[in-house]
Amino acid sequence: MDSKVTFIFAKKGLMRFISHLDLMRLFMRAFRRADFPFKTSQGFNPHIKLSIKRALKLGLESENEEATVTLRERMGREEFLTKFQDKLPQGIDIKEVNIL
Repeated sequence: MDSKVTFIFAKKGLMRFISHLDLMRLFMRAFRRADFPFKTSQGFNPHIKLSIKRALKLGLESENEEATVTLRERMGREEFLTKFQDKLPQGIDIKEVNIL
């Protein structure tokens, strides 16, 4: 049973200098390190099904960015938040999690 998780995050401090593609890679590494049951795309080179609503320009800070990831199994909000935040660097803060 697939479940979509939408989360709101802030990108501040030195993390404002990270590009959109590097931010995507950072989130993918954090999902792997947290051992989440993420869903991957099909094909020769599978990727985690992750999307960030809009790409920020390099050097800009933001308080409310939205991203969505698809998981193979349902997971609690608190569990997702604590496991994910522990694997992220300083400057990337998860503010809200919604399980769909």
